[in-house]
Amino acid sequence: VQLQAFGGGLVQAGGSLRLSCAASGRTFSSRVMGWFRQAPGKEREFVAAISWNGGSTDYADSAKGRFTISRDNAKNTVYLQMNSLKPEDTAVYYCAARPGWGSRVVSEYAYWGQGTEVTVSS
Repeated sequence: VQLQAFGGGLVQAGGSLRLSCAASGRTFSSRVMGWFRQAPGKEREFVAAISWNGGSTDYADSAKGRFTISRDNAKNTVYLQMNSLKPEDTAVYYCAARPGWGSRVVSEYAYWGQGTEVTVSS
């Protein structure tokens, strides 16, 4: 699976962005998809994940109530809608894929996109 994330940019605090991650390969629809982020000087951290059919989602506490992960298997794309953005959301956002459900651990995701940068100004 090859992944390409896009949709990042500069936004003011309180604004919204929608990130997209396009996947190639026939196995996309069977993969758990996740979004992670890495702020300058910090470790990469889990943001959200969605099961292969979209029936289950998982969010980091920092994302709950503000971010929504979704997927369109017909388009091989996963999305992250981010609302009420805060300066602390500034980071490079990565999409990732793994075969099974239930992990927030970076090392347990086998496939990664190149990242898209999100900057939230105060």
